[in-house]
Amino acid sequence: MPREVARGLAAQTCLGAGKMALAQLETDPAILRKNVTSPKGTTEAGIKVLDDSGAKKIMMDCVKAATARADELGNILGSQGPSVGRGKL
Repeated sequence: MPREVARGLAAQTCLGAGKMALAQLETDPAILRKNVTSPKGTTEAGIKVLDDSGAKKIMMDCVKAATARADELGNILGSQGPSVGRGKL
């Protein structure tokens, strides 16, 4: 598949998933995913690869690292006073 086609498909998939999640905020994302996953379909095949490769742990580690860094930056920036956020870093 050409790169530009893959990129467009990925972007549209993310857009659709985001719209669905925002329209159904009260529904757990795992339930939303289950509702759109056809047995033996493309989503199920892709999720199996992600599960088998340890993607869930990788994503959790990524979010933890980003959160820790955001806390660090918040502490640094919070201690620099009101000029922070106005190009004074």
